[in-house]
Amino acid sequence: MKLLKAFWKRLSSPSKAAVGVVLFMGFAGGLLFWGAFNTGMEATNTEEFCSGCHAPIVKEIQETIHYSNRSGVRAICSDCHVPHEWSDKIIRKVQASKELVAHFMGTINTQEKFEAKRGYLANREWQRLKENDSLECRNCHEFEFMDFSEQNSRSAKQHSTALASGEKTCVDCHKGIAHKLPDMHGVEGW
Repeated sequence: MKLLKAFWKRLSSPSKAAVGVVLFMGFAGGLLFWGAFNTGMEATNTEEFCSGCHAPIVKEIQETIHYSNRSGVRAICSDCHVPHEWSDKIIRKVQASKELVAHFMGTINTQEKFEAKRGYLANREWQRLKENDSLECRNCHEFEFMDFSEQNSRSAKQHSTALASGEKTCVDCHKGIAHKLPDMHGVEGW
C-alpha cells in the first residue's frame, strides 16, 4: 500500500522536466501525424493515384478540353471530384474510402464490372454536384466573370437565366463534359 501511495504521489506531482518531455513528445507526435496525414491526402489527389483504379476514365479525360486546350490550363481528377475546402475534402475522402474497399473487394476491379456500375456511380456523382451547386466546377468557372457576349446565344441565354436564378447548376447541362456518358438504362431516377 505504501508503494502504491508513493507511486501515485510521483504521478500526481511530476517534475518540470517530465512535464516538458511529455509536452514535447506530444507536440512532435502531433507534427509527425499531421505531416503524414497531409502527405497521404495530397498523394490521393494525384492523377497517378486515380488512374490506379480508373485508368479508362483518366484516359477519357485526355480527349477533352479539360485536358488539353488553348490556354494550357489543365484539370485533373481531384479538381472536379474533391472539394477544395478542408472540411468538405475530409468528408469526400471518407466517402471515397468506400470506393477503394469496393475496388479491392472485386466489386469494380475489372473494366466490365466497372462499366456495369458506371451509370450508378455517375448518377451518384452528379447528385453530389447538384447538392453542392457544382462547387468544383465553380472553383475554376466563376459565373460572375463569364462573358456572355463570347458565348453562343443558347449558352448565353441558359447561363443568364436558369443558372443565374439558381434553377439549374452546371452539371444539369454539362454532364458529359469530361467523361463519356454512361448507359443509364436501369439506373434509378432515369
